Amino acid sequence: MMKHNSFARETAAGRSNQVREGAARILFLAAACVSILAVLLITFFLLVNGVPAIAEIGVFKFLLGTVWKPGNDIYGILPMILGSFCVTAGALILGVPIGVLTAVFLSRFASKRMVKAIKPAVQLLAGIPSVVYGFFGLVVIVPLLGGRGSMLAASIVLAIMILPTVITVSESSLNAVESSYYEGALALGATHERSVFSIVLPAAKSGVTAAIVLGVGRAIGEAMAVIMVAGNQPRMPQGILKGLRTLTTNIVMEMGYSADLHREALIATGVVLFVFILLINFFFSLTKRRKKA
Repeated sequence: MMKHNSFARETAAGRSNQVREGAARILFLAAACVSILAVLLITFFLLVNGVPAIAEIGVFKFLLGTVWKPGNDIYGILPMILGSFCVTAGALILGVPIGVLTAVFLSRFASKRMVKAIKPAVQLLAGIPSVVYGFFGLVVIVPLLGGRGSMLAASIVLAIMILPTVITVSESSLNAVESSYYEGALALGATHERSVFSIVLPAAKSGVTAAIVLGVGRAIGEAMAVIMVAGNQPRMPQGILKGLRTLTTNIVMEMGYSADLHREALIATGVVLFVFILLINFFFSLTKRRKKA
């Protein structure tokens, strides 16, 4: 009788576990479907509302035109495309070396006490709103650079904004490298610094590259902070101390009062930005596959 009761309890427990596992699978599948559906809806909205405007304006006139005058029905976004690339490139040039070196320091050089002090500061940077970064750039950085919004000011602000992403992801990649790599380098006579920079850092290359790609996504998609420090002049970039306009700031500044073709042209600008981000992620994935192969 006792064996029968024990068997019955085990059977009931097994069925209960199966029900829980089934419910968990359904929940996770639903969450994944919601994420995929959101991406599909965004893509559908952009294509339906943006592609007709590109066709009406003309692909080459829209992408390669150097003049943006909605009042005259002239919509050329090449200055904004180049502005986005220049500002993003400047942010990477300034922010990536600092971020990667900080990650190396936290992973391989800093004491535990120092890591506990620095990590919360890095996490705090990630939680600061974009408008606060923009206000800091407007009040502190812009006056230092001559009192006008410029490419350099926007690049500095964006470099600060991508630091948390680059540092966090790079440090996790460095910590994931097997200790045998470092120990083997020491056993062969390498110094601590040479072991870290010649062995450990190259071994974490894929993770560091992922951190840089995420930083690119953050920089090229930022709008609020850039509006406040870039000068917002829809013209071809003319120097690091001159004002410019990016794709995101172009959308944010004019969407509130746009209508008809003007509004559709702004949505088409979002399509271009969306395609750029997809291409960046595609080339990153392609590079990782080639390395694995």
